[in-house]
Amino acid sequence: EQSRDWRGDRNDLLSLQVQATTSETRPACFYLGQYVFHRGSHDFCISTMSPESYYLGIDVGTGSARASLVKNDGAIVASSTHDTITYRDPEDHRIFEQSTSNIWSSISAAVKACLSESKVPPFSVKGLGFDATCSLAVTDFAGEPIVITRGDQLGQFGDRNVILWADHRAEQEADLINSTGSVVLDYVGGTMSLEMEIPKILWLKNHMDPTLFSRCQFFDLPDFLTYRATSNVTRSSCSLTCKCSYVPKNGWQADFFESIGLGEIVNGGYKQIGAEGGNLLTAGLPVGKGLSKQAAEDLGLVEGTPVGSGLIDAYAGWLGTVAARYTENGKLSDAMPMLQESQHRLAAVAGTSTCYLVQSPDAIFVNGVWGPYRDAIFQGWWMNEGGQSSTGQVTTFIISIFLFPIEPTPLLSQLINFILTTHPAYPLLVELGKEQQKNIHKVLEETLEKLRVERKVETLTELTKDLHMYPDFHGNRSPIADPRMRGSLTGLTLDTSLPALALQYSLTLESIALQTRHIVSSLNARGHTITSIYMSGGQAKNLRLMQLFADVCGLPVVLPYEHAGAVVRGAAMLGKFAAEASGRAEGELGAGEQSDSLWRIMVEMTPPGTLIKPAASAREKRLLEAKYKIFLETIEIQRRWRKEMEEASKQ
Repeated sequence: EQSRDWRGDRNDLLSLQVQATTSETRPACFYLGQYVFHRGSHDFCISTMSPESYYLGIDVGTGSARASLVKNDGAIVASSTHDTITYRDPEDHRIFEQSTSNIWSSISAAVKACLSESKVPPFSVKGLGFDATCSLAVTDFAGEPIVITRGDQLGQFGDRNVILWADHRAEQEADLINSTGSVVLDYVGGTMSLEMEIPKILWLKNHMDPTLFSRCQFFDLPDFLTYRATSNVTRSSCSLTCKCSYVPKNGWQADFFESIGLGEIVNGGYKQIGAEGGNLLTAGLPVGKGLSKQAAEDLGLVEGTPVGSGLIDAYAGWLGTVAARYTENGKLSDAMPMLQESQHRLAAVAGTSTCYLVQSPDAIFVNGVWGPYRDAIFQGWWMNEGGQSSTGQVTTFIISIFLFPIEPTPLLSQLINFILTTHPAYPLLVELGKEQQKNIHKVLEETLEKLRVERKVETLTELTKDLHMYPDFHGNRSPIADPRMRGSLTGLTLDTSLPALALQYSLTLESIALQTRHIVSSLNARGHTITSIYMSGGQAKNLRLMQLFADVCGLPVVLPYEHAGAVVRGAAMLGKFAAEASGRAEGELGAGEQSDSLWRIMVEMTPPGTLIKPAASAREKRLLEAKYKIFLETIEIQRRWRKEMEEASKQ
């Protein structure tokens, strides 16, 4: 053990001191109580260690794993990000696959980098929490990865064992599920998305050898990570309720699984998907006995460190966002946020996709919007989730062009990459960015402002009044819940200049804001009372887009203290809650106490944001209102045209 940090009693210390004078493999440092013993050339020197407690948040997104070391007040003292691998099929654009082995390796590297950068000793880390994308991880019952790639290796042992959330292979399976009329559909807005886990499990069932399928266990990725960390299979309420068709209060629906051809899951007592007998955990409750010995070695932490029950990444973003106070005109708001206020705050969490989350004390059913999900985070509260599949990927691209004028990768920029790179002026845009040593975003914004002045109009909205975009190039997640929706551009001319490209860029941002209003309006029409939008993720860096959100939706927007910190800070909050709840007898922590404790942690650890108020003039309001009307008409026109063409093709 001398190659590792060491801790022990005084007799062990004396023995190690003697060995250290002669051993070439003596440790660099070891710990005893509050003292740190540092290796010198021939002996050890002693320093005291700060009693500060720290918490690790681990966020697994679409393309990377990030670890952040967070203090009690929410300050991030160290952070590290390591890329993960996504496998594509060159012959099938629907396929997105990953590997839990690769993801765990990236997590381990990120955690160790945090500890090294901060010089925080492992035993000062009092708890950790995980969030991840809602991707399907498949292993056998010993935790060995099972291949999910179509072909001869499907169902065999191998690394490619994750069907990423963005994978759309299970369209037929989703259609079958949506034809059942099952009660589970009531809790996903009436239509189950092919991005959820049950359609993907059904796809595996339909394509895998039955004997191989029966040995599989299935995890939403956040639950796999807590399993990998603790060796405990207990699933989270968030993952099972939101992505796996676990019905609030009633649990698994045997008739549903049997009707779609997954009866063996029922016959096996739901062991393959978890929550047997209703055994599942709400956000942050301790999982098992904390870090296993193997996981502790992998991460460089202490065995037994509490691990909080995980969350889907967007829900961790909600956790790390909606309890924020905010500054307005440089002054911090006086009121301390209360849990009841959360029902009026919509969290917009922008990653590769964008999720819109709002909590309510009562169940609210909204067609085309996922949920209501009971106990997704707080016991007894209900959550609705809207989303945009491709426009969130716009955000990641926007972040990249804030920093350097490089060509974006296809996964990171599914919509705007298409809009920009297929335009004849794109090479000129890149060249100008290099010549002027400016990012592409800056060049586009300056071009738009020059156009505004030349055309003598008050706002950028007036520049695009005769242009209209519908942004669902990757299908609609909500509030239509139609994966067959497609994007459209109306008002194009033969203009191939840089200003024409800048107008299309501005139009794309506008379309994101219009779709956000569509989601907010749908939620409020069914009983929600949203009065503000709390942002996190890359979109929050684009101030023009944020002002558009405020102006189009007619609501104030609160920007986070740091755009990239909310989600991983939310994961760290899970770790702090687990540390505080650790050692309490099972069932001892009541729902009320859980809610009070978790909300207190959220308030304590969420730094203040910045308020942006609606600022559109009367003229711009009229233009945006007309744009929104056309946006809604575009949906109906596309649906009508699709129906007409389908009918014509049958004749």
